[in-house]
Amino acid sequence: MGKIISNPKNYTGNELESVFFRPLVSGPSALDLGIRMMYNMPVPTTLNFWKRGVDLLQKYSAGWNGSSASDKYQKVIELSKVKAEMGYGAEDYFSMVYERIAGSPEVNLGDLSGTELEEAETALFRESIAESIRATMWVGDTARCGGFNTFDGFFKRLMADTGTGADDVKRVEMTSMATAGNAEKLFKAMYAAAPAELRSMKADGHLVLLVTRDVAENYEESLLSGSLDSVRAAKINGIDRLSFRGIPVVDIQADAYLTAVGDQPTSWAILTDSRNLAVAVNTSDFPGSEVAMWYNPDQMENRQRATFMAGCDYLLPELIVTSYTAV
Repeated sequence: MGKIISNPKNYTGNELESVFFRPLVSGPSALDLGIRMMYNMPVPTTLNFWKRGVDLLQKYSAGWNGSSASDKYQKVIELSKVKAEMGYGAEDYFSMVYERIAGSPEVNLGDLSGTELEEAETALFRESIAESIRATMWVGDTARCGGFNTFDGFFKRLMADTGTGADDVKRVEMTSMATAGNAEKLFKAMYAAAPAELRSMKADGHLVLLVTRDVAENYEESLLSGSLDSVRAAKINGIDRLSFRGIPVVDIQADAYLTAVGDQPTSWAILTDSRNLAVAVNTSDFPGSEVAMWYNPDQMENRQRATFMAGCDYLLPELIVTSYTAV
C-alpha cells in the first residue's frame, strides 16, 4: 500500500459552500459556543437586533393610525481577506487521513481513492480552519506583529469600547480566581450592574455568561462545596452544564490562546445576549475564494490552502464585561 495521497482537490463556487464551508458554520462544531454564525450574508454584512414593539393597542376608531417601526440596532461587520495554508510530510499526511477512515466498515483499505478519502481530507482541513477562526474571534488583533492578527477579535473590541457612557461597554472589576467563591461573587456583581434591558432577556433564555476556564472552575468549586446529598452526587457524577440563576455559564476555551498572545487579559467573564456576538464568513463576494489540496512531489509534501473573508463584532451596548490580568 502506497503512503502518498496525490489526488488534487479544488473547491470553488457552489461546491466551496456545500462541501467545505457550510458544514463548518452549521451544527455542532468548534464555533458552537453561544456565538452567532453568519455565512455568505450580503456584503457589507450587517448585524441587526430588533426591539419588539410595545403599546400597540389603541382604542377602536375608523382610519389608520399605525405606530412607528420597532427600534433596531445595526452595525456593519468588517470582513478581512484571509487565507489558511497547511503542509504535511507525505507519510504524516497519509497516516492522519488513514486514521480517520480506518474504523469505517464501508472503506476499502486496499483502494483509498474514493469519496471516503476525499471526505477525510476535507474534514481534516475544515476542522483546523474552524478552530483557527474560533481562536481569532476571541484574541485577534490586527495591530499584532504575529499570531492571530488577520482580524480584530471580541476581546480587543470590548476593551476598546469599555467606558462609562450610555453606549459604552460596562465593566465590573474582577478579583483573582485563586480565592474560592470569587466567581460567584463576580456573577452577582455583574448581574446587579446589568441594565434592565439586558436582565429582561433572561426570561427569553438568551442571556449567557462567557468565561475563561479559571472562572468556570472557581464557580464549579462553589457549587460543589457543602454536605447536601445533591452536592455529594455532583461530586461523584460531575456537573454537565454550569448555570448561574438559570443563565448558562460557558467556558469559551480560549485560555491557551490568551497565554500564547500574552498581550490581553488572561481571565474573562462576559454577560451578554447569546445573539449579540457574531462571526461572519464569506466566500461568495471575494474573487478567488477557493479551497485547494494537492501533493507537491518536489518537496514530498501534501498541501492545503483556503482563501475567504472573515470578521467578527458585537452589537448591543448593554454588555457587562469584567477582566483582569493574572500576575
